[in-house]
Amino acid sequence: MSAPTPRSSDDLLIDRITRPFLMFLEHKLAGAILLLLSTIIALIWANSPLAAIHYDLLHTYAGLGIGELYHEKSISHWINDGLMGVFFFVVGLEIKREFLAGELANPRTAALPIFAAAGGMLVPASIYVAINPGGDAFQGWGIPMATDIAFALGILALFPVSISLKVFLTALAIVDDIGAILVVAIFYTDDIAAQSLVIGGFFLMVSIGANIAGVRNPIIYGLIGAIVWFAFLKSGVHATLAAVLMAFTIPARTRIDGLQFVETTEMLLKRLRESGLPQGNSLLSNEQHSIVHEMEQVTEKATAPLQELEHALMPFVTFMILPIFALANAGVVIADDFTAVLTNHIALGIIAGLFIGKPLGILFFAWLAIKLRIAELPDGVSFLQIAGAGMLAGVGFTMALFISTLAWPDEALIDIAKTGVLIGSVLSAMGGAIILYMTTRT
Repeated sequence: MSAPTPRSSDDLLIDRITRPFLMFLEHKLAGAILLLLSTIIALIWANSPLAAIHYDLLHTYAGLGIGELYHEKSISHWINDGLMGVFFFVVGLEIKREFLAGELANPRTAALPIFAAAGGMLVPASIYVAINPGGDAFQGWGIPMATDIAFALGILALFPVSISLKVFLTALAIVDDIGAILVVAIFYTDDIAAQSLVIGGFFLMVSIGANIAGVRNPIIYGLIGAIVWFAFLKSGVHATLAAVLMAFTIPARTRIDGLQFVETTEMLLKRLRESGLPQGNSLLSNEQHSIVHEMEQVTEKATAPLQELEHALMPFVTFMILPIFALANAGVVIADDFTAVLTNHIALGIIAGLFIGKPLGILFFAWLAIKLRIAELPDGVSFLQIAGAGMLAGVGFTMALFISTLAWPDEALIDIAKTGVLIGSVLSAMGGAIILYMTTRT
């Protein structure tokens, strides 16, 4: 969290009004808190006398496109297929950045979270299948594989753990996202319309060509991305895959290196001083404005479009898209026979997968990777802390709710699955917090 800006007598009224909100948004727990509040509101709304409004709003149909390209879906589907496309685009940008310059760039460092994430996906899915070996219930096997990175890291931030454990959980969650995206793309896809898929693939190639040609304007990639997303949506392949693939085509290199940036900036600052520094808040002279404009261009060249887009979209995703998703999907109706819902095999499979399967899979596969000398335990991290982080990875929430909406067309089964996700995530959050408290209380 950055230090708050000191209050000045020159502050504008709007600065004094917005400062408390900005301080909250800059807090590392802000996103998780807002997501939690949205979940609580959705639960209260769906179980209140106004529940019919919640249902009718989400099932109102709206269309997009013209002629043969027209596509009509419910508001709920537009949120899950449209707004969440932006979320998965940002996830794709994070994945690409991690592999190019992050914790997954070094194979030795990446080995432990990759192995742990594999265990954290295979074991929960296996537990779910053991409880639900056949029938319609089997379709939910991918639900307990997911990790909600915002909640998991938000809870971890409450404890004085080493940076190595935070890096481990972040990298694990990124790999987990890759696995969840592949599961959605391969196993939760409708009948495929080849023509639309070919169109989407063609424009993905156009985006790759634009990258190679040196195109850096985000508007160009935005237009291409909209076409790719719509083509995948019409093809039957889930649009989340289009968003991630599109993210991989965004340029990740700067136009000038660090030395050029420093030298050019120093030269422009020297010219600005020689032209006479601007007085107060008065207008710049033509020469001063030209120099400042050059500074903006140099700064743009020194920043990769991938980082610019990730930085620009992250607040939109964190403070708008995910809370809207929670409002639309976390509103589970708590039935009178709640005990019967809780003991349903679908709910039990999800709860057991998240609360038991996640930490067991992560801990065992991490231990195995270390014993086989494929990876090594990070400095300042114990196996008990790995278990605590693994428990936090059982907070599936966003991704688990998302996969629940894809697993069945039957809303009764979806509600049972969502109940399992919420309970499994709460138990995992509490269990992880207890373990981490035990390991850090001294």
